[in-house]
Amino acid sequence: MITIISGTNRPQANARIIADIYAGLLNERGITNQVLDLIDLPNDFIQTALYKNCGQHEGFNQLTQLLEKSEKVVFVIPEYNNSFPGVLKAFIDGLSYPNALRHKKSALIGISTGTQGGALAISHFTDVLNYLGVHVLAAKPRLMFIHKNLSEGKLTNSLYLQLLQEQIDQLIMF
Repeated sequence: MITIISGTNRPQANARIIADIYAGLLNERGITNQVLDLIDLPNDFIQTALYKNCGQHEGFNQLTQLLEKSEKVVFVIPEYNNSFPGVLKAFIDGLSYPNALRHKKSALIGISTGTQGGALAISHFTDVLNYLGVHVLAAKPRLMFIHKNLSEGKLTNSLYLQLLQEQIDQLIMF
């Protein structure tokens, strides 16, 4: 099972569109997958599911259980203020440490409306995953000017589709 995480809780996020496209590409290959969208996080999870409350919030626990079934995790990471979204870090901080992600294999996709395609965001997030003992695939597509390369829920840039397909090829063998 591969879980694809849409790395923001922003409504109608481009990260979710890319997560859905990625899921479709996996479906075409017959690979079992699911999308975990951070928009589904409970509004109060920072107060009710983290630290001393770890494991006590049913809504948060339902999302984290999606990861337990996963062998591999794909993170679609939008660039926010030259890094990754804080809500993604808060979600990671709420997972049981160190076992929730340790020894899992992961792939990262950076997206941005600017010229960097989320390069710093995926670099910063790679550091977090390395600390947690997650194996990170080297292929990390960076999709710049994402808003100009999406139309009606589809990627219009054939190079971006090729990069995602190539990452999937490597993820399967990883």
